[in-house]
Amino acid sequence: MKLKEIYNFLDSLSPFELQEKWDNSGLLVGSLDDEIQRVYISIDLDEEILENIEENSLVITHHPLIFSPLKKVNFDSYSTKLLKILIQKNIALIAMHTNIDTTHLNKYVAQEILSLDVIESEGYICYANVNDTFANFANKIASKLDLEYLKYVKCSDEVKKVALVTGAGMSMIEEVKADCFLTGDIKYHDAMEAKARGISLIDIRHYESEKHFSALVMGLLEEYLKKNKLKAIITASKNPFKFCIQGETVE
Repeated sequence: MKLKEIYNFLDSLSPFELQEKWDNSGLLVGSLDDEIQRVYISIDLDEEILENIEENSLVITHHPLIFSPLKKVNFDSYSTKLLKILIQKNIALIAMHTNIDTTHLNKYVAQEILSLDVIESEGYICYANVNDTFANFANKIASKLDLEYLKYVKCSDEVKKVALVTGAGMSMIEEVKADCFLTGDIKYHDAMEAKARGISLIDIRHYESEKHFSALVMGLLEEYLKKNKLKAIITASKNPFKFCIQGETVE
């Protein structure tokens, strides 16, 4: 099957033109005329994943391997090391990042993973009514995302309406119209800003909130690929961070 056919199908589901100006979604490695024999899906790439991916395949990732322009390719950085393997094995790479965030991923995580009753979506931000105590709601979120510990800012004992952006969404705090905001990568000054605005925060982390990209894309692609006698394979990258509670032994 030609890569162009798969690319066009993905573009019809979540147009690449919707990506942010700073983003680099779309076809990053390969040619639209490439003949694809297998399709793999992962939030990110690493060397271990590429070792197990067969030649003449397509990998669809959430995060683009290349963000900034490359001035040299010395195979000593994260992106260039993996580029070398991709080219050697004739593996094509498509990234679906901010385009699928706004069309599918945020709503998918809110509804399918966190079981929230989404009432509206404004761009990236999904809104849901909660009407629960902050403590109960925070514990439910931690359980759904399998978070070992919870990082949060509590501005009220109650949560009436929640906003959600997967990944790192604190740059959108000024747009949030809710009393609680779920997003990842929350920094110290982000917390101070939220407190000043009276918006509670629950850090749903970057990897933990976006790893569901693979299941989402699998569901969107499965029937299409089956009709064309191709199979999608989820090959999930691992979270580069490890966590331990004080007193536990660091592995």
